[in-house]
Amino acid sequence: MDITSGETFVDKRGHKPRERRCVASGETRDPATMVRFVLSPDGIVTPDVSGKLPGRGVWVTADRSSLDTAVKTGAFARGFKAKVTLPDDLIDQTEDGLTRQILGLIGMAKKSGQLIIGFDQVQSAARGDALAWRIEAADGSEDGRGKIRTLSKAVARELEKPLPHVLGCFKAAELGHVLGREQLIHAALPHGKLAKRMTEMADRLSGFRPLIPENWQDLEHELRDLSPANEKS
Repeated sequence: MDITSGETFVDKRGHKPRERRCVASGETRDPATMVRFVLSPDGIVTPDVSGKLPGRGVWVTADRSSLDTAVKTGAFARGFKAKVTLPDDLIDQTEDGLTRQILGLIGMAKKSGQLIIGFDQVQSAARGDALAWRIEAADGSEDGRGKIRTLSKAVARELEKPLPHVLGCFKAAELGHVLGREQLIHAALPHGKLAKRMTEMADRLSGFRPLIPENWQDLEHELRDLSPANEKS
């Protein structure tokens, strides 16, 4: 392993280990909990939140503090072993990229028919099986949100399944825009591959912004029996 850059060499059997080294802390972590950065042709450090851009990559743990440390300590120049240009808004770029990624997944879930949309539909789904994700508009009503929360937690406990994660950091208009409608207040995802992908993405985003708004009056109730992906909120 190249300890400086955080990229991993392929072993003699052609297998690539899952670990990457964070250039900010030096710790080796699962890349699912990190963000990859590459250099543009002009030598500008660029977030590669999907991990698919070509070129040498440098990895940083997915949270604002780690990225700030990497910027301030010259970790990117050491990692790339080159002179680099750091955008003033690199942290904001990274957060925006992670945000677009999650909103894109919500849109994908809608197109595939897996996204449950609307108060009545979410309640009906929650009665039938445990939900993997509750998606609540940040500016939605406490009353409707509370009814879905109470029901979904009760059913999950009855079925001895994990309590649903909660994504509440987007406003109704933001969620609606993804789905081609004016607004969206309540939605949900059932357990499955898309829900697992959402958990991975949301865990990274939670390092940059709370998944559950701190101004919600029912914040204490939302945080009770917290799901792992919401622990950073």
